Amino acid sequence: MRTKPPTFSVTTASQLHDAIDRLLPLLRADAAHAPAARALAAAAASLPPSTLLSNRLLHLLSSNAASLPDALALLSSAPSPDRCSYNTLVAALCRSPRHLASARALFDRMPHRDHFSWSAIVSAYSRHGRPLDALALYRRMQGEPGSADADNQFTASSALAAATAARCARAGRELHCHVARRGIGAGDAVMWSALVDMYAKCGRLDDARRVFDGMLVRDVVSWTAMVERYFDAGRAGEGFRLFLQMLRARGVRPNEFTYAGVLRACAELAVESLGRQVHGRMSKSSVGDSCFAESALLHMYSKCGDMASVVLVFEGMPKADLVSWTAMISGYAQNGQPEEAFRYFDMFLRSGIRPDHVTFVGVLSACAHAGLVDKGLEVFHLIKDTYGIAHTADHYACVIDLLSRSGQFERAEEMINKMAVKPNKFLWASLLGGCRIHKNVRLARRAAEALFEIEPENPATYVTLANTYASVGLFDEVEGVRKIMDAKGITKMPASSWIEVGRRVHVFLVGDKSHPRTEEIYALLKKLYGKMREEGYVADTGFVLHDVQDERKEHDIGYHSERLAVAFGIIATPEGSPIKVFKNLRICGDCHTAIKLISQIAQREIIVRDSNIFHHFKNGVCSCRDYW
Repeated sequence: MRTKPPTFSVTTASQLHDAIDRLLPLLRADAAHAPAARALAAAAASLPPSTLLSNRLLHLLSSNAASLPDALALLSSAPSPDRCSYNTLVAALCRSPRHLASARALFDRMPHRDHFSWSAIVSAYSRHGRPLDALALYRRMQGEPGSADADNQFTASSALAAATAARCARAGRELHCHVARRGIGAGDAVMWSALVDMYAKCGRLDDARRVFDGMLVRDVVSWTAMVERYFDAGRAGEGFRLFLQMLRARGVRPNEFTYAGVLRACAELAVESLGRQVHGRMSKSSVGDSCFAESALLHMYSKCGDMASVVLVFEGMPKADLVSWTAMISGYAQNGQPEEAFRYFDMFLRSGIRPDHVTFVGVLSACAHAGLVDKGLEVFHLIKDTYGIAHTADHYACVIDLLSRSGQFERAEEMINKMAVKPNKFLWASLLGGCRIHKNVRLARRAAEALFEIEPENPATYVTLANTYASVGLFDEVEGVRKIMDAKGITKMPASSWIEVGRRVHVFLVGDKSHPRTEEIYALLKKLYGKMREEGYVADTGFVLHDVQDERKEHDIGYHSERLAVAFGIIATPEGSPIKVFKNLRICGDCHTAIKLISQIAQREIIVRDSNIFHHFKNGVCSCRDYW
């Protein structure tokens, strides 16, 4: 309910100050109070001229975009505006890209500018997508007479933010040399953190680390940011080592953001042993009670295929929040347990917390992984009709995944043609994957062409399209795709699988013979294949998509990376213990069949996480019910 605009009786300066104090928070919250602010400005005209009063009124009128024109008019009529008058209005105009030109015009008219003026305008250009103009302004400032006082850590930090936004390492290095030479902000952790950030985001991570190592003050924020920069750059090993160094540093303790960042990296790389150690440290500190960090724990365990630990963490939380419930639902969806995902979704709805669009992505994913078309469409309509949440591109991507993997291409194409938002890359990739399963060449071409527009350098699109052609024997088209890849310098990502044994990660490629226990691995596979054939196994060479002889195809498929990793897991882990293998690409259909049989023959639970979902193999059955 809107607050009724107050009325004021102002006859003295003191009453005007009081009225401004009362009206300022109201106007910031609601433009409906702009007329009351104009009335105050009009009442002030009858009082003796005062720069202080004018500046307070400028501050009031510039606090809401609706009264900005009145603030500009007041500045023009003010008898003696000072630097504060101009700064107040420049800062207000800088808040919106629509008013950036007006802010610049007012800035250029200022008789005297200080560090606040320069910082406001430089950061505004950077913030509103014009970082090169921001850098040009900073250079102009350095050339103006009397700019020494304005050139401090605040303006330098604004310029660094511009260099970061422009991804311009050369400009950033110039700024680094400049602040070092001038001694600007020598002990200011914020500015030196901005320097580290600039180098990291410009792809100069080693330079970022050198600046970090030279910082006089390194607080938990600085440490956490540097650790995350290594993870973001794909240098997880160095990130983990720096995290361990942080644990040994005096006077610094990891906070919830530190732990969450490390846990995200553990989840991405499926390094469960390190994730458990982090969990142990969290439990001994107050951070263990943070919903934010605990949600990261849920994500880590679910990405490592350990839903039992996910449940323990969730049930130990004092009060689950939206993120935690969503992590549970998504975790079960990804681990191929749709019934549990729906059960937790029902519990979540009964908790009284309102779902958001991300929650529904998890529920729709559960439907897609289980092939529950009717249930998925019911949830899709529920999003908008019951909860009033606009469908996002990710919602549509999940439904297209559901429809295309079940072979319902007419319904999928109809939805794409009518959808209210622009299709994203996940939608087109889902459609392309479904076309590969059901050998729909026409729609595969449409999906691939859309993906070529969005991310032309992604090898997965070319490979999946080529696989679709090969699955129907169109080897000329396959060769055409390969020639395009060669011409563009695009190479296929090699398939790899890894398994953690004894706190060491063992990585395998297809046909890999580099492992110290290669002879044992290949001998075990040979023995297993003999028993599998007795069970009726025949290699499905359709998953080897080269135009070569069947004998060679059978050999190629028999030594895919996930099979080597599974075989190593059997010989390197205690009898009867579960085996967890992680793969960077999707598991092929023949490997899926083979590992089902291996789980039965070896009497082992085998968990394989591919790029899409988890497959829990036990007694010859997979949790995905052969639908993935």
